[in-house]
Formats: sequence, C-alpha cells, structure tokens
Amino acid sequence: MLGEYRINGRRASEIAASVERGVASGDLAPGHVLPPMRELAALLGVNPNTVAAAYRTLRERGVIETAGRRGSRVRPRPASTARGSLRVEAPVGVRDLGDGNPDPALLPGLGEALAAAAAAYGREPHLYGDATVIPRFEEIARAGLDADGVPGGPLAVASGSLDAIERVLTAHLRPGDAVAVEDPGWGALLDLVPALGMRVVPVALDEEGPLPGEVERALRAGAAALVVTDRAQNPTGATVTGGRAEELRSVLAEHPGVLLIEDDHGHAIVDLPVHPLAGVTERWAFVQSVSKAYGPDLRLAVLTGDALTVDRVAGRQSLGPGWVSGLLQRTVAHLWTTGAVDTPAVARSYGERRDALIRALGERGVEAYGRTGMNVWVPVGDETGAVARLLHAGWAVAPGARFRIASPQGVRLTVSTLSATDIEPLADAVAAAAPPARPVSYG
Repeated sequence: MLGEYRINGRRASEIAASVERGVASGDLAPGHVLPPMRELAALLGVNPNTVAAAYRTLRERGVIETAGRRGSRVRPRPASTARGSLRVEAPVGVRDLGDGNPDPALLPGLGEALAAAAAAYGREPHLYGDATVIPRFEEIARAGLDADGVPGGPLAVASGSLDAIERVLTAHLRPGDAVAVEDPGWGALLDLVPALGMRVVPVALDEEGPLPGEVERALRAGAAALVVTDRAQNPTGATVTGGRAEELRSVLAEHPGVLLIEDDHGHAIVDLPVHPLAGVTERWAFVQSVSKAYGPDLRLAVLTGDALTVDRVAGRQSLGPGWVSGLLQRTVAHLWTTGAVDTPAVARSYGERRDALIRALGERGVEAYGRTGMNVWVPVGDETGAVARLLHAGWAVAPGARFRIASPQGVRLTVSTLSATDIEPLADAVAAAAPPARPVSYG
C-alpha cells in the first residue's frame, strides 16, 4: 500500500510528522491508502490509540481523509499540496496569463500615503493596549460599508480576505463540519477548508452568483457555513445581482443557524453595485480586502459581522498577531480619502480587455465567461491538453483544476496585462487549443 515509504515514530506527533514528510516529498501520493491503525501500531510497537491520535491530527490538518471501512488515505489534494502549486510556469518568451494579479499600472502609488501614515505615527504612535482598529480607518470603512448597504455591526481588520475567512470559520466551526463553497471557486479557499479539517460542499453558480437550488441542497445536506463571492468571482467573474440576492436571502431565511460569509474582494474594481446577503442569518460576516484595487502587498481586509462573530475573531486575533499594523491602516485610510483609485476607470479598463477577449472568442465559436473583474473563464473539453497547447503557442494560463471540485473542466485567463493588440492572436490560440466543452451551468 505504501510502496517503499516507511512511516516511523513512537509518539502521535512523530507519526503524524512522518506521514506529512511523505506527502510533501511525493512518496505518499494523493489517494495512497494508509495502513489500518492496529496494523501500523503493531509495526511501530506502539498503542493503537497513539496511531489513532496521529491519524486524527492528520485529518484535522487536511492531510488525510477517512472513508469508513475503506480506511484512511492521503487526500486527493492534501493541504500540503496547495492548488496554487497547480500552475504553469511561464518560460522566457511566454506570456503569463495565469497569475491572477491586478494590472500594476492601475495600482496607486503609495509614497504619499506611506509618508502621511508615518507622519501620523510620529504624532501618535500605536502602542500596546491601544484600540486594534485606528479610529479614522474605522470611520471611513464603516461609512463605505453603510453606503454599500451592509448591515451595521462591529468592525475588525484582518490580513487579507483569506485570513478573515479563516478566522470567521474557526470562530464557529470545528473539524468535520461542512462548508458550502462556489464551484468553480477561489483555489485558496478550496485549500483552506480541508486544511482546517472541514468538508467542502460544492455549489454550482452562473454569472449571477450561486444557484439558489444548489445552495438549498447544500444547506439541507448539513452545510454549517456558506461562502459567497459578491462581485468579480474568481475564476468566472460572476457578480450577485439584485434578483439573485433576493432568491438567496429567501433560501438563507429558512436556515437561520447557517454561518454566512461574504467575500467582496472586487469592491473597488467593479462598478456594479453590491447586493449584500448579510443579516438574514444569525451569524454572518462581510469581508472587503484592498488587494485587487490598491495592491496585493497591502495585506489588509475590513471585516464586519454580528457582534458575537466579530468579538470571537478579535479575541482570537489578540492571542496571535494582536492587530493589523496601524501604519497599514493609516496608509489605506489616506488612499481612501484622497480617491487614489478611480473605480469607474479601473472597472472600465478591465472590462474593455475582458469584453474584447470574450467577444473575439465568441467569434471563433469558443464560449467564455467574465462578467466582472480581471479574469475570463473558458470551459474546455480537455483541460490538460488545452494548457499544454496554449503554452506551446506562447501563452501560460491557469489550469481549471486549481478552481474546480465537481464542475466541468476549464482554464482561467487573467486579462490584466493584455493590450488591444494581444486580443486577436490570443483568441486564435485559445480557439486552436481548446476543444469544445459540454454545456456548463453558468452563462
């Protein structure tokens, strides 16, 4: 079952570490079946309870899964093998359309904002025991959330969207709980859930967001949480419309105990309004990061939610990093107050490139999706072949496997670096590389 790899160790932590080393090195490949607990205990000369504890630790870390009588096996995509590793490195001379980064030309300069933050720090340094959220930052962030129709609630600051989502999930859920997520969806989130020992429940979507029937199915099946991307969904570009929001609120109203998490990472690069779902369930969180509009290196996201959720997040945060740097908060507050990002202009820039590519692909008989944001999703019949042929043609794209659970195959193209002269040759390459796919649920 394990080939040449030998698990070793006398304590549970040592046995778990041995398995993780095997997974990281590739000696224990995804799907490899681990020995039954009693068998491994006898082999190592330890109590079966020690092996049971090791296997429990590995499940909670998202390294292995247990399927009843079929035993324990390495997860098809263990937490130590992140979806981000499923990428195509762009050799010299190949254009990289798979990294998911914003256009650097659309990001604001930070010199003035950093200088203003440093000056404010000089007047009033942020010290131990001070409020974790800078008052000026909180005032501006709250005003923005109010304008977007997000229900009132306390505010916290996290180190990006994923950090906020992880803190909210662990504030209420435990290993073994099920989390409903969009499929296809954000690869980092699809890694995070099993890494926390939780189960992923895929929810199909179309260009208006998660399908209400799919959400209802997932919640009836026992999902304890639902994560929804409000705008610029990664990888499809879906944006929750007003009508879809009403439908989803109706579904959620029948499940008030479900934890709702909304990720509005595209809030400053999309000129369509947000339609929050928050407030329907007892426990909810709404997250807005600044990465896409102001720069990925500004590791900051605004988090609001019901009082208990935000209190638990802030309490646990105080026992780790403590707070997100006040310098960062002041920098972002300055960017907000000076209008450093022209949202309509940024949205128009991405939209022109996105729409031009989708239109060119349509003229060549290739279906593609990208309602908002900086990505275009192209369903294909042979994902591996399409990626390889595009690489040969000079274009590196993101394999759909980074974003899929049960949904059909596809590839993601980030339009951030495309110019008008790139559209036609890229569309020709995609049309030649991507065999037609069977119909999908979004479109």
